[in-house]
Amino acid sequence: MPPLDPTTPTGIGPLNRRTLLKTAAAGFGWMAFQGLSATASGGAETGQGSASVRPVPHHRSRAQRVIFLCMQGGPSHQDTFDHKPRLRLDHGKPGPGRGKGTRLIGSPFAFRRHGQSGLWMSELFPHLAGQADRLCMIHSMRTDIPNHPQAFTQLHTGSARFVRPSMGAWVLYGLGNANENLPGFISISPPAQSGAANYGSAFLPAIYQGTRIGSGREGSADAGMRYVSHPQLTASQQRRQLDLIQAMNEDRRSMLAPETHGPIEAAIEASELAFRMQSEVPDLLDLTKESTATRALYGVGETGNDGFARQCLLARRFAEAGARFIEVNLGGWDQHRNLENSLRKNARALDRPAAALLQDLAARGLLEDTLVLWGGEFGRTPDSRQDDGRDHNHQGFTVWMAGGGVRGGLVHGQTDDFGGKAVENPVHIHDLHATLLHCLGLDHERLTYRYGGRDHRLTDVHGSIVRAILG
Repeated sequence: MPPLDPTTPTGIGPLNRRTLLKTAAAGFGWMAFQGLSATASGGAETGQGSASVRPVPHHRSRAQRVIFLCMQGGPSHQDTFDHKPRLRLDHGKPGPGRGKGTRLIGSPFAFRRHGQSGLWMSELFPHLAGQADRLCMIHSMRTDIPNHPQAFTQLHTGSARFVRPSMGAWVLYGLGNANENLPGFISISPPAQSGAANYGSAFLPAIYQGTRIGSGREGSADAGMRYVSHPQLTASQQRRQLDLIQAMNEDRRSMLAPETHGPIEAAIEASELAFRMQSEVPDLLDLTKESTATRALYGVGETGNDGFARQCLLARRFAEAGARFIEVNLGGWDQHRNLENSLRKNARALDRPAAALLQDLAARGLLEDTLVLWGGEFGRTPDSRQDDGRDHNHQGFTVWMAGGGVRGGLVHGQTDDFGGKAVENPVHIHDLHATLLHCLGLDHERLTYRYGGRDHRLTDVHGSIVRAILG
């Protein structure tokens, strides 16, 4: 309780918000705040309540950061990276086990082997084909639910049902921030599907949530960040203003028990980060600082792929500057109809920028400690009731990885002859997350956060490292 003040009608001092919480309704509002504060500061005992802390990894890491090329909608693996000649031979025949009226649909695209490894890839990706020996294909992915919202959330957080921290938040929590002037977790033009859950921190301290850049239109060229600088105050004036606010925060923190410091410390650090970002972020967002040759390599300015090209180039710039987890997004892969034309459009947007990203990272010596992950929430069925489309398939699909400790030019697992189900070395989303954390030097069973009376982790109580793909 605040000290008694006989000069006021209530006798308890000025009636500010905190005093109201302590006195109104017998103080139940204050009790709720104290409880929430204690929960939110649960990471304090681990020494990881601040993103600037650099924890020691659990084992030697191969990767220092992740770039996630997120393909919302469920790309058709049979038409992109998973070659199924039998499906093409049986085109038009009744589909297996999905009821009357479905017919098998062979891919309209030719597949060829590429690189010394001989990876099969669709004709849709002439530029990525040149990076074949850097790609590690996982053809046996599976997830739990064939619905976009649940599967997309599980791809990002490991859970289809509960609000859980994004894998980017877990990575930042586990490794700490490498550049105190930048957000450690960045989501560029995040999709509307599942909203902020994709880059949120849930019960982890707010400092670990992703910083959103761009309008949210997947693949758009609008990848700016609003409110980085103050239009009316100089840097010195902002510093004086912030110092006053921080002094008030520090004063408040000194009045509270240590176990309730978490939210205030998070607010202090978030304010300081926002101020420091002014010195570095505007330059990083300015792609004119890149050479003409580099912008051309990515396809910046080209019709059809300018938006995603800008995203990928920004991802490289943020990775080079020290960000831990960068997600770039390209939607529109939910192709129940118009499969051929729509896939050509998607592939054109993806192909040159993604290939350029790998090439550019490698040329700068960054690919060996940057893990690049490509994939969506699930794949597509080999059959459909439509003549030119595929339905949702969560039982078998493809993702690929490159750099950061995985073996290039490798194929792991496979689906059946039609691409309907993983039949060899199946890899669940939990296994993918466990492997990603392993490459970063983090043990998915030891990277935990206590909340609600139990220790939580990205992989819940599941997950096995896919050691066969590790270099």
